[in-house]
Amino acid sequence: MDKKTVTFTVQMDEDQAYQLAQFLKRVGFSEIRQHASDDAEAYIMKDGLDQVRLALQRSGYDPR
Repeated sequence: MDKKTVTFTVQMDEDQAYQLAQFLKRVGFSEIRQHASDDAEAYIMKDGLDQVRLALQRSGYDPR
């Protein structure tokens, strides 16, 4: 089954972008798993969050 790629644009101010990048850096699998129905869903969620983190990084929001 082919999966459709979804592209979206989000506008936020610099503080929001930086703090979101901080959150995505800090959130772990255990926190994600708490909100998923099973491990497979949690891994898919983590992969999606990683894509957002990478987009923020490419935009210059890469907290150390």
